Amino acid sequence: MVLAVPSNDFKQELSTNQAVQDFCEVNFDLTLPMTEIVSVRGDSAHPLFQWLANEHGFRPKWNFYKVLIDHNGDFVRGYSSVTKPMGRKIRSDIEQVLSAAM
Repeated sequence: MVLAVPSNDFKQELSTNQAVQDFCEVNFDLTLPMTEIVSVRGDSAHPLFQWLANEHGFRPKWNFYKVLIDHNGDFVRGYSSVTKPMGRKIRSDIEQVLSAAM
């Protein structure tokens, strides 16, 4: 499953959850599930991002960072915003995770 997690930690987000969802649908044809706007950095970060930072040293530095979590809920790898979502590296990692789950 792919889940979008909008955040205004980088001062670029729209003001409401619905506005973010509408913008992503219209401009990016994005129809995947999306959380509400959450903090991803610092003391006010969502518990998922606190876990990623504290346990795995993964802290988003900008928008469009990606995280791969396996079927057991274990952190596999984090990717920067320059990593393409359908790029070879992510696809290869996903394929490895899926193979291990079978």
